[in-house]
Amino acid sequence: MDETVKRAAIAIFHELALAEAAVHGRDVDDVTFHEVGNWDSIADIVAAATLIEAVGEASWSVGSLPLGRGWVETDHGRLPVPAPATTLLLRGFAFHDDGRVGERITPTGAAILRYLSPSTSIGSSPHVLDRTGIGFGTRRLPGMSNVLRVLAFTAEAAVQERVGVIQFEIDDQTAEELAAGLDQIRAAEGVIDVTQSPVFGKKGRMMASVQVLTRLDAIEAIGELCFRQTTTLGLRSRTEARTILPRQAVTTSDGMRVKLADRPGGPTAKAEMDDVEAFRQSHKARSELRRSAEAEALEKRHDHH
Repeated sequence: MDETVKRAAIAIFHELALAEAAVHGRDVDDVTFHEVGNWDSIADIVAAATLIEAVGEASWSVGSLPLGRGWVETDHGRLPVPAPATTLLLRGFAFHDDGRVGERITPTGAAILRYLSPSTSIGSSPHVLDRTGIGFGTRRLPGMSNVLRVLAFTAEAAVQERVGVIQFEIDDQTAEELAAGLDQIRAAEGVIDVTQSPVFGKKGRMMASVQVLTRLDAIEAIGELCFRQTTTLGLRSRTEARTILPRQAVTTSDGMRVKLADRPGGPTAKAEMDDVEAFRQSHKARSELRRSAEAEALEKRHDHH
């Protein structure tokens, strides 16, 4: 088999060996595999290693695991479920009790999970379902399918959507009045963003060029609002395609808000400058505060994934 598959299979068996050594109070080199040394367990682990390497994943995630109930017969006699080696392998994982009696996770399955080191979710950024696979076991569970399902997602680098664009120019309204009017437009339901820039009109007169981005269903209502809040006599409107990167807001341990964006080259962070200024009473410089908050936000995102 391929070297990558071989390494993965050996690594899974190594996780088993560590657990068995801890259970028996022995060194890893002195461990003797019993049930997990049978041919079916070897086939399971080699097959899992083959599939894991074939997927070529960036990360893995898993939901809560079924605890199981009752006892299991082993070479050491009857043991409680989950088996001792299984409990050691699955320390730190979330469990639930679905009421079914019997062993629900074998030491082999637990070793595969430990090797994958999965997170608890796919994360908050958008993902596209790419492939899915299911496998059924032979054991019958009352009122429940004995099925294992794998979903393969790809991260969505950007989201495309249609937006409305409203544009107009102002040359007969004071800057203060226009700013107040644009604040009212910016706060309206359906408005995505409002920008203004200086332009020159007829006779070299300075004007303000205003652009309003809206949801498609809000173009008409926001257009009426623009007439009410500014002195413009005419509007231009159209629809455009907009591509946006997945983003999320993270709050640091100091209460500072940081915006995270999933860029193709990797995530980036930008601290809210209002929060940075609010923390300036400390002895840290503005740039140091900002960098510290952004680094913590990126670390939180990494831990979450």
